[in-house]
Amino acid sequence: MYYFDCKIKFEKQLEEGKVQKVSESYLIDALTFTEAEARIVEEMKPYISGEFEVSNIRRVRLSDIFTNSGGDKWYKAKLMYIVPDEETGAEKKTANFVLVQASSFEEAVKLVISEMGKTAIDYEINTVQETAYMDVYRFESKSGSESQTAG
Repeated sequence: MYYFDCKIKFEKQLEEGKVQKVSESYLIDALTFTEAEARIVEEMKPYISGEFEVSNIRRVRLSDIFTNSGGDKWYKAKLMYIVPDEETGAEKKTANFVLVQASSFEEAVKLVISEMGKTAIDYEINTVQETAYMDVYRFESKSGSESQTAG
């Protein structure tokens, strides 16, 4: 599976009654760009009245997603995995990205530390930043499509 950032453009009615054209980002896992587009269209149909368009799809490199049902935001963390170079014995760092569902920056960092503590991988947290993802839709083979809702 790959992860795809899908941008959707549509007209949204704001609280004060004004209609405004908005663009929202969602993360979908899929095998191809075509499958990602089809999945985001199906996921959005129940939530958007009227027309909408998939304005952009790009592949996102992620090694894992850490979910937290109480989280209402999505953070992207850049982790540097530290592995010894087999030839020289020196430490070698490789970048890996994880997506973290949390309510705050501090909670996101704690979740990364907690989840990475379950592994034997030596790592450093390089950066953690909030994303614009409204929701993440992951495919679960046994139960069909499952959303990891952000709030």
